[in-house]
Amino acid sequence: MRKADLVNAISEKTGVAKVDVLVSLEALFKEIKTTLQNGENVYVRGFGSFVIKKRAKKIGRHIKKGKAIEIPEHYIPSFKPAKVFVEQVKKNVTALPSDESED
Repeated sequence: MRKADLVNAISEKTGVAKVDVLVSLEALFKEIKTTLQNGENVYVRGFGSFVIKKRAKKIGRHIKKGKAIEIPEHYIPSFKPAKVFVEQVKKNVTALPSDESED
């Protein structure tokens, strides 16, 4: 599902104009990004948490040159789904469409 599909689905279910749904979604995404950039986590009860994870400094390899390089410590955004959300997905999803073609 793409963002446009999400906007269409929400618009159909709520009766709110697509433009208004799009503006609301964009505002939500922007607020989550801004909050994470400020070093705060975002918790949405029943859905999950958008958190900042710290990656420690480590030694990596530059494959083409064969040299060791130091990767400094850095922070990355991460999403941790709520337990209720995970249970709902486990209970309702039997197989993904792409899994069927791999047999």
